[in-house]
Amino acid sequence: MTTSVMAQTEQDVQVANDYFLRGEREKALELYKDLSKNSVAAPSIYANYFALLIDQSKYKDAEDLVDRMSKRDPNNLQYRLDKGMIYIKQADLPKADKYLKSLSRTLLDEPYKIRQFCDYMAQHGLIEYAQQAYVAAREYHKNQTLFTLELANIYRLQGKKNEMVAEYLGYVSQTPGNVNYTKNLLQALLTRPDELEALEKLLYQRIQEYPDTELYADLLIWTHLQQKNFYAAYIQARAYDKRYRKPNTRSFEIGQISLNNGDYENATRCFSYILKEFPNTEEVLPSRLGLIKASEGKIKRSYPVSTDSVRQLTGEYQSFILRYPDNSSAFEATISRAQLFATYLSQKDSAISQLQKLINNPKVSLPLKSRSRLELGDIYLLVNQPWEATLLYAQVEKTQKESPLGYEAKLRNAKLSYYKGDFRLAQQHLDILKEATSREIANDAMELSMRIKENATFDTTGAALREFAQIELLLYQNKTAEAYKRLVHFTEPKQVTISAVDALERGTKTDSSIRTDSVTLDIPAFNQTPTILDDVYWKLAGLQLRMGKTDDALKTLQKILDEFGQDVLADDALFLTAEIWERQKGSSSKAMELYRTFLDQYPGSVFAAEARKRYRALRGDFADKPN
Repeated sequence: MTTSVMAQTEQDVQVANDYFLRGEREKALELYKDLSKNSVAAPSIYANYFALLIDQSKYKDAEDLVDRMSKRDPNNLQYRLDKGMIYIKQADLPKADKYLKSLSRTLLDEPYKIRQFCDYMAQHGLIEYAQQAYVAAREYHKNQTLFTLELANIYRLQGKKNEMVAEYLGYVSQTPGNVNYTKNLLQALLTRPDELEALEKLLYQRIQEYPDTELYADLLIWTHLQQKNFYAAYIQARAYDKRYRKPNTRSFEIGQISLNNGDYENATRCFSYILKEFPNTEEVLPSRLGLIKASEGKIKRSYPVSTDSVRQLTGEYQSFILRYPDNSSAFEATISRAQLFATYLSQKDSAISQLQKLINNPKVSLPLKSRSRLELGDIYLLVNQPWEATLLYAQVEKTQKESPLGYEAKLRNAKLSYYKGDFRLAQQHLDILKEATSREIANDAMELSMRIKENATFDTTGAALREFAQIELLLYQNKTAEAYKRLVHFTEPKQVTISAVDALERGTKTDSSIRTDSVTLDIPAFNQTPTILDDVYWKLAGLQLRMGKTDDALKTLQKILDEFGQDVLADDALFLTAEIWERQKGSSSKAMELYRTFLDQYPGSVFAAEARKRYRALRGDFADKPN
């Protein structure tokens, strides 16, 4: 072929493709038909030409095309696969079935081509053929470990959960040294609760079959953690630690995770187990401290918080500090004790003194000093010294760059700007945090950023957001009476008297209804918009809980569900409602009903795993829980 002929061919291909892209099918078909007879051009136009022929039901022409292409390039599997698709499109299913099964049998000794065949089948919704081909290839090669991940995905598409998780487990067994990678893979792939439950069931079976295989025990603990079933994780971790007696126990790990997730009962179980069974390890002091922190969590979660209980708690921290002085755990205890003095006992001077001693103590590590500075900044905010707080946060930002503590300091500075009504400066901090931090801090930054942006859009004066920010600061400073008054004022309309003429112009009265010179109207206390009012309700419900006004809190949460049922706080409101019925009201049946409703309405919520765990617990799935 001469250069000029090749150039003309390339030009014709380009013109035909342009027709194809513009939807000028007849023109494209005419050119493609001629080009398909050209051995050089045919491969480059094949895909578009075949698609056009199938789209226009020209099945005989399509079959002639694939036969010609297969004759020219018999090793190209694509053409043979497309021939099977022609029979499918013609609805000649017996012929298609016979052809595709025969084709797959010819590929059994070539794993790469089997994979290509199965990918094609899956892409076109012919999942059964893909599954059958993979299974046949395993039998042909007498190797049950072939195509593990591929088959797992096929079973996933078929909805065969048990078979799917069995394949993933087979993959794990093949690569035990790469267990962390496998966990990441499973975390990405097993996204639904029923899939994790299927994995859990299969792991129990494997442990019974292979009791000496550490991998299965480890994965079972991990599976319970994904479900936030900390009690089951504790039971398995306890058995794991008894069997393997490793220096760093899984029980301590589960205790810390339970503590961070607010499951104080199971945190207590884990730490108590460490003290009893591993009394001579390095985990003893952190476990003793963990027990006190778990008690603190329980006290803070009771409404209203008991001052006597807080005083007793500070005494436990002090005993720990005196018993184990100059220890990192003792320094952590000092920070926790100072927080209690400042927040619950109104002894801010004592709290400031304790934290300043830590900061000046040369035996305290830099991260703990940074934490102390953050807490000290918070206390200065409590006593209305924001500039001192800003300086301390800035110090931590400087010394802890690109670390969680540094990001936390920046978040607190952003909140400080927000409290002061400087929303532009707050937004600058938040824009950085949304990109460069841990998930928890990023979520907090995103939430505050969205609130600022949404309310700036709907309330150009910023009056409502400034009032809300000041209320949040009052709540932070534990000025609950004033915060409560202003939250209620925020939600209640006030009455104003205007002239009858103005009322007529506003459309609030008709001409026939006016019988007086003036009219009394209800108007919002602020230029409220839905973007701020649901936040107001949420804060009010939380405060009502703190004040022991449980029934009022339930009514306020119901307002969120009634008025903002499709907004971001709806799942929070329903979950908290269920939690109140479970913990404060003591009605298991009502709580079960609400958790079930929650799982139906908000399956993708961040609270879904916890709601599912609590629903199962109330249903009696974990009835063997010890006293």
